[in-house]
Amino acid sequence: MRVVIAGQGYVGLPLAVRAAEVGHRVVGYDVDERRVKRLAVGESYVEDIPAARLRPLLDSGTYLPSAEPADVADFDVAVITVPTPLRDGVPDLSYIEASARLLARHLKRGATVVLESTTYPGTTEELLAPLLEEGSGLRAGQDFHLGYSPERIDPGNPVWKLENTPKVVSGTTPEGLAAVADFYGQLVERTVPVSSCKEAELTKLLENTFRHVNIALVNELAMFAHDLGIDVWEAIDAASTKPFGFLRFTPGPGVGGHCLPIDPSYLSWRVERALGQSFRFVELANDVNSHMPDYVVRRLTEALNQRRRSVNGSRVLILGLAYKANTGDARETPAARVVDLLTRQGAEVRAADPHVVAGVHVAEPHVPGQRTAAHEGGPLAAVRRVEATPEELAAADAVVLLADHDEFDYEAVTTHARYVLDCRRRLAGAAVEVL
Repeated sequence: MRVVIAGQGYVGLPLAVRAAEVGHRVVGYDVDERRVKRLAVGESYVEDIPAARLRPLLDSGTYLPSAEPADVADFDVAVITVPTPLRDGVPDLSYIEASARLLARHLKRGATVVLESTTYPGTTEELLAPLLEEGSGLRAGQDFHLGYSPERIDPGNPVWKLENTPKVVSGTTPEGLAAVADFYGQLVERTVPVSSCKEAELTKLLENTFRHVNIALVNELAMFAHDLGIDVWEAIDAASTKPFGFLRFTPGPGVGGHCLPIDPSYLSWRVERALGQSFRFVELANDVNSHMPDYVVRRLTEALNQRRRSVNGSRVLILGLAYKANTGDARETPAARVVDLLTRQGAEVRAADPHVVAGVHVAEPHVPGQRTAAHEGGPLAAVRRVEATPEELAAADAVVLLADHDEFDYEAVTTHARYVLDCRRRLAGAAVEVL
């Protein structure tokens, strides 16, 4: 089949590569020409897709990265994997709308269109379907198949990949569900059909809201436990021995990526707009998690004060700018807020990260009119980048571990750093304080 994947980021690129590997002719469409040029020469910007996996597909012609709208013509299956950011707390579905209008011009009878982008329940049927119908003159469920399948990509996860993660699938009709399930059944080990697109859309939001709320719980608990003189990490370890009724979540400097800072707010926005009620759990979790970088800076300030130093004039080394370990994904990373707060208070901030590209963020395209920390001009672009050498560690008044990449030499950190605020409980030693 001829397959079009609209969007070649952390979700779309692995999907396009997998579809090409099983024998489909795949066009990876993206509006970012710089991204397309990198892919065309076999250069991957997603850690889960090494160049060695990309190159054979390019050479055989089964995968074509393209920014040319004409290349999406004559598709049998099209999957939309574009970003769905928030703008001032309101879902921005402009990328979905643009993709729908493009695909509609080339939509043919019997084709299948699937939305994977995270969004609020009702988007597939209430927004996507009318756009496809208007632009094509065809009817969803009658002339072409339409469905929703939430992405479950976890960047940097060495165990759970696209292929072995169960894939939730849905369609606007039984025939549409069958078509969507058949396509993904060729790519993954197991598909999980649900009765409608709204249930599938809610599934994604439920998964991430569950994580968001529980992370907020342990984050707030960590703050109170510290003030009470209790080791919250030891309590979490002990609770984790219970074989039922408990799932382990750990504190951290805040949440990042597209999922947790954004996805639950889609559900909250939908509930408020449709029902006129507030989703209090989401709002509380947003408040707790969004202020964790502030708490990190407060803890660092207290530690420096105890050592008769102020933040102003102190040299601070940040370890890890990504939002999670072993990935270069800096979308909505809490490191941006930490760096910004420290810089504003006069600290000399340096940062080490073997994954995040200095000054440039290529994981997702820029949303016009929306500035993010990882784009040019933001705090991550301006921070001085260094390697975590023994000299840099020793020269810092404080080291803050935000993303615990495996590449860091943790023995060197504990040996040479004068003080470490460990936000991931990766270290131990007399100079280490755990969040």
